[in-house]
Amino acid sequence: MRAARHLACAAALGACVAPAVIAQPATSLRQPSAAVLAAQGPDSFTVRISTTQGAVTVIARRAWAPRGSDRFFHLVRLRFYDKSMFYRVLPNYIAQVGYHRDPAVTTAWDELAIKDDKGGESNKKGSVTFAHAGANSRTTQLFFNLADNTNLDPLGFTPFAEVTEGMDALAALNGEYGEIFPRGNGPKAARVALEGNAYLKKAFPKLDGIDSARIVERWPPAKR
Repeated sequence: MRAARHLACAAALGACVAPAVIAQPATSLRQPSAAVLAAQGPDSFTVRISTTQGAVTVIARRAWAPRGSDRFFHLVRLRFYDKSMFYRVLPNYIAQVGYHRDPAVTTAWDELAIKDDKGGESNKKGSVTFAHAGANSRTTQLFFNLADNTNLDPLGFTPFAEVTEGMDALAALNGEYGEIFPRGNGPKAARVALEGNAYLKKAFPKLDGIDSARIVERWPPAKR
């Protein structure tokens, strides 16, 4: 059942200042606290993502999709995306990431889906959106729109952030493996969920990935 859910999820588809020390929340990746994750994030925040093709900067906007923005905030604070692989890269369409390198962590978050957002933003080029496997099923999978994908708008894919720098790095991500199995010859989503990076690095060694993702504006903001 869990494997089928992952297959569906994968296939369906603030000015920056010097980085500040971001306190880690009182929870862990393997045992995430629902109470901590329920805490509201900031109205907007900037994240610097270091990829194997260069740096990408995104700004998350709570007004676009409050639940999606909050979930991204907590995931980045917990450093969930560090060493994650872009296992589904379709040039001029999307680049998807969202499985943790440790399958035990993926399993822990699989039961923490958030409810849908009803935002008005479009899946335009540069927007960042959580993937889903149906209503109220978003967890950790997200994709970067590499083109204007307005056809995704009526399907419940609600952007929560936008890329402000680094679209060239995203465009350079290796897309030679194509679509995931069984639509293509790329990674099997169920195996990524069960085996993590061990499977991806062995079977698809040229995949690009995220080295780190960090909030780079001060949080909480300084008092004025």
